[in-house]
Amino acid sequence: MPQKKYLKEKLTDLQVRQSSPKEKDYWLDDGGSLRLLVKANGTKCWRYNYRFQGKQKTFSIGIYPEVTLSQAREARRNAKQDIQNGIDPSQKKQTLKRQQTQSSENTFQALAKEWWSHQSGTWTPDHASRVWTRLRDNSFAIIGARAIEDISPQDIIYVIRQIEQRDALDVAKRVLQDINRVFRFAITSGRLKYNPASDLHDVRKKRKTTHRASLPKHELPEFLRALETYEQRGRRLTKLAIELLVLTFLRPGELRGARWEEFDFNQAIWRIPGSRMKMGTEHLVPLSQQALKILEQLKPISGKYDLVFPSERRRTHPMSDNTMRRAIFKLGYEGNDATKSKVTPHGFRATASSILNEVGFNRDAIERQLSHMERNGVRAAYTHHAEYLDERTRMMQWWADYLDDQRQLQKVSPIFSKQSAAK
Repeated sequence: MPQKKYLKEKLTDLQVRQSSPKEKDYWLDDGGSLRLLVKANGTKCWRYNYRFQGKQKTFSIGIYPEVTLSQAREARRNAKQDIQNGIDPSQKKQTLKRQQTQSSENTFQALAKEWWSHQSGTWTPDHASRVWTRLRDNSFAIIGARAIEDISPQDIIYVIRQIEQRDALDVAKRVLQDINRVFRFAITSGRLKYNPASDLHDVRKKRKTTHRASLPKHELPEFLRALETYEQRGRRLTKLAIELLVLTFLRPGELRGARWEEFDFNQAIWRIPGSRMKMGTEHLVPLSQQALKILEQLKPISGKYDLVFPSERRRTHPMSDNTMRRAIFKLGYEGNDATKSKVTPHGFRATASSILNEVGFNRDAIERQLSHMERNGVRAAYTHHAEYLDERTRMMQWWADYLDDQRQLQKVSPIFSKQSAAK
């Protein structure tokens, strides 16, 4: 009887386990169209032969011993049932595999990587690295392996709360922004219909806004005179760095990273590349006569290096971000003296902005020189790094002259008028 023949021809676990490779591939028949292919290289593969819609086909079940004899027989039974139900088992397996692949590609980590790769070409290398590190270190352990369609607003809130527990509120803000952008990317690329991060802005803890300590106008003369004495207690390079910072009111990091190749002494222009600017675009700094004199004083100190303000220990690295801060505190502006305000290097930007606006210089020219982001999207598209350059050049020279005048005063003089500033 066929049934007895089928049972008689069944393989045993021992036969399958002890089957050894030969010079050529060969088959072991388990009956019922289930066979084990033993390849010359030693690989053993389960195959099931069947007919579907009039065509002879082979269903690849899997590799032994990952798929055991009993599992192969179970797979054959399931395949037969599929055929009876009008389903091609080989096609079914391919569909499941494709779905699993799509599922692995739709994890948050995979989508975040794709989004980052898509966006990073428009960023500076440093910014791109910061974004990826921030997202990786703060979210992947929690939601990285999750399918994006399974991530809820509560899951994202949990990510943010873990960051807030470290009191890293600014990091929490930026991570939430990054997560939101990843989900928006998933929607625009057709892999998601709903953004679970879109309405979470108000759930984030917010730190009370504090402005960086700036120097009040009436304290400017005394500070400038105190700065002239700094060489008695610190490096001349640090003193000159602070003097140039006050003259140019750049962000401290933008000044510390200055390279000699950025200066055009013939045109009296400092061209800071976008890779070093917070806004990512080239920034022009018109150099006053006083700024040029400081640079001439710096040449004997650091002219043989690439950096204008190199670290004392490692000349290929810029001076520490705390160097100027410590120097200012040494002058008595650390906030412990009731007669002096606390001052930070970044605060000179606010001091300059306040005075220049009060004098009456064009607000847009001031904002452009401060390299502030244009909040109006239409205007931002037409903003150019050289915009208002003539007025900015006059403004920077006026500011340098104003500082010279203030340095000579024993007490602050009345503010210059708009008319005198325009002369």
